[in-house]
Amino acid sequence: MARGDVPQDSYHLVGVSFFVLGLGTLLPWNFFITAIPYFQGRLAGPNSTLLTLGANHTGPADTFNFNNWVTLLSQLPLLLFTLLNSFLYQCIPETVRVLGSLLVILLLFALTAALVKVDMTPGPFFSVTMASVWFINSFCAVLQGSLFGQLGTMPSTYSSLFLSGQGLAGIFAALAMLMSMASGVDAQTSALGYFITPCVGIFASIVCYLRLPYMELARYYLARKPAPAQGQELETKAELLQADEKNGIPRSPQKAALTLELDPEKEPELEPEEPQKPGKPSVFVVFRKIWLTALCLVLVFTVTLSVFPAITAMVTSSTSPGKWSQFFNPICCFLLFNIMDCLGRSLTSYFLWPDQDSRLLPLLVCLRVLFIPLFMLCHVPQRSRLPTLFPQDAYFITFMMVFAVSNGYLVSLTMCLAPRQVLPHEREVAGALMTFFLALGLSCGASLSFLFKALL
Repeated sequence: MARGDVPQDSYHLVGVSFFVLGLGTLLPWNFFITAIPYFQGRLAGPNSTLLTLGANHTGPADTFNFNNWVTLLSQLPLLLFTLLNSFLYQCIPETVRVLGSLLVILLLFALTAALVKVDMTPGPFFSVTMASVWFINSFCAVLQGSLFGQLGTMPSTYSSLFLSGQGLAGIFAALAMLMSMASGVDAQTSALGYFITPCVGIFASIVCYLRLPYMELARYYLARKPAPAQGQELETKAELLQADEKNGIPRSPQKAALTLELDPEKEPELEPEEPQKPGKPSVFVVFRKIWLTALCLVLVFTVTLSVFPAITAMVTSSTSPGKWSQFFNPICCFLLFNIMDCLGRSLTSYFLWPDQDSRLLPLLVCLRVLFIPLFMLCHVPQRSRLPTLFPQDAYFITFMMVFAVSNGYLVSLTMCLAPRQVLPHEREVAGALMTFFLALGLSCGASLSFLFKALL
């Protein structure tokens, strides 16, 4: 079909649909980690008064290591389904994967909301919550991979809109938390309203996905038969950020695992053009070219997930009890992280420094290890081993801003540099390898959080 025959996106409905789908896919992760104080309050005991969404709890609830477990059980499914992607894509139809995942996520989040009204002892409540976290994130991994497979047939603008929705999921969750806290209703009603919010978002995602086949533009692109590896192709973050509408708003740590989409038609800037070689590129050969960049990606997320949110969610305000003390963690930990992370990722649309030949990148990545002791030495009450060297709120806010910006920028930078280090026909393999190492970094960081929590 000629270019002029391509249908128009009437009222931008297709773009809005993919934006909402992007928002819905990452709401579960963000709503769970932002509500850590609520869960810790429930785990403190059935008669606990610590149920306010914004309160910080470092008492009996810490025996469950909730912060650490919710992070680990959110990231392990991502690593697992990264390895199982090719099997799932071949055996299960795309529509079944998407709609089935959305429906299961909706039901499990409805269960989480219903449990707000159910009195349970800490042990069973912890077990049910952890099971929900595991299954919700497992289906989220399948859902996101499937949607990116569909986006592979669409213009890059729609990939950018999808990523924009994902990028706003963390900010949306933090704002929902603040609105629930400021509503003035009792703690139980506030928590119920908070957990109903992602249910509405996921239901809206289902509606948007069901409407796509009835939109002419979506039918035109999605009806195309993809190439055999289409479902696993991921476009590089650099190309998404350079889209005309500049909608490539980035995501919080988990989201980055799904930003890598390869464009086989795009030539790397620093490699001479040569004919595509027959046969499948060697994984070992590709790995030898990108191993340092992949290692940097692993280390970036290992550092980030080792302290966020397991350690950072424990930091409290050093000021006297009051409104600021209550709102301190939702604002300075979750909202500030997501905003600055978005800012850091957006910077790669303007410059890429250092380049792939520079040894500064490994140095900058290694310097982020300093954030681990810095956060551990902030104002965390009831510590038993380490002293508090940075009690003032300004220290934590400063650390968080640099921590989040550096996370966003270095993640986006490594994803942009990896495809430039290989030949055109090797970029698909490079993308698969980077996706795997990204998931590995997330899982390693979540595992290390247990150690750092024990050292406090």
